[in-house]
Amino acid sequence: MNQSQRTLQEYRTTATPAEVLAEAKVFFTRRNSIYATFLDREGPTFVSFRGQGGEELIIAAAVDGGATRVTGSTYLFDMQIARFFTTLPPFQLEETLLPESASAAGTGA
Repeated sequence: MNQSQRTLQEYRTTATPAEVLAEAKVFFTRRNSIYATFLDREGPTFVSFRGQGGEELIIAAAVDGGATRVTGSTYLFDMQIARFFTTLPPFQLEETLLPESASAAGTGA
């Protein structure tokens, strides 16, 4: 991944924005390692953490087209954001095809 892809990552999930932010607070503050963080600020659509050397990590979540779009931004914690995304249930867009009889009627067959 190049640097711009690592500093801003995005994921779509079936979890609600509130569930995503609650999970982020648990995931990023309960790790005992050099990548541990503490909650810095929070609002209805985001949580902000501080970690090693004052590094900032931000997770934002908003409803977008039937899914929740989760955005993670950081310079140092890109791997941890990617790992966090894997803990969220994925959103899968499913196409709904017309029944065979309806598609034949629409073509004039």
